[in-house]
Amino acid sequence: MENVDHILVVDDDREIRQMVADYLKKNGLRVSMAGDGREMHAVLDTTAIDLIVLDVMMPGEDGLVLSRNLRAGKHRSIPILMLTARDDETDRIIGLEMGADDYVVKPFSSRELLARIKAVIRRTRMLPPNLQVTEMSRVLAFGKWRLDTTARHLVDEQDVVVALSGAEYRLLRVFLDHPQRVLSRDQLMSLTQGRDAEHFDRSIDLLVSRLRQRLLDDAREPAYIKTVRSEGYVFSLPVTLVGDDA
Repeated sequence: MENVDHILVVDDDREIRQMVADYLKKNGLRVSMAGDGREMHAVLDTTAIDLIVLDVMMPGEDGLVLSRNLRAGKHRSIPILMLTARDDETDRIIGLEMGADDYVVKPFSSRELLARIKAVIRRTRMLPPNLQVTEMSRVLAFGKWRLDTTARHLVDEQDVVVALSGAEYRLLRVFLDHPQRVLSRDQLMSLTQGRDAEHFDRSIDLLVSRLRQRLLDDAREPAYIKTVRSEGYVFSLPVTLVGDDA
């Protein structure tokens, strides 16, 4: 039996929620609905979800807060598509930095939303199987570094904290989830930049360069992130789990 993707639509507007659900069902997807963060978590705790459509503007915990919390919790691997009411670049950037994989601006075309959903799911499945080490511990160790996945920063051997931008953190998380596996530039671009990846030809190389600088990695002879000619990049060291008291 063919697997049918299951979408969770989270929006406090009942009419929009129902409209989106009806259209997605009509196009062969399974759909669950939630009106707020509490209902969203209730669904996630009992149902396997393939993608979350998450409205930004909601009372209480808004979509940005929910997205950030999802990325820090046990459901962090589920892709998120944001619905935003304004075509504002700052809102979009914040959403992507908080962990969203893509966004659609209201009012939106149902056909565009469906296309975006399918594209995000397709990009997510481009990766090799996720080792899910980051779901088992809040601190990951590699080489001379530790990554605190709750505070989203690096810590060196002298316990000095090194701050990371949102994009740097997301890229490092991808590498740490798939250590010693070659990842193509297209895969890395899709995961770190979502729908805008096609507009950034060499930006993934710049982001890798920035991350190497954070890790004090020699670009000529890198110990952490190695370039694989004609293929992409590989995080060359093993990753280990550390207790919360690290």
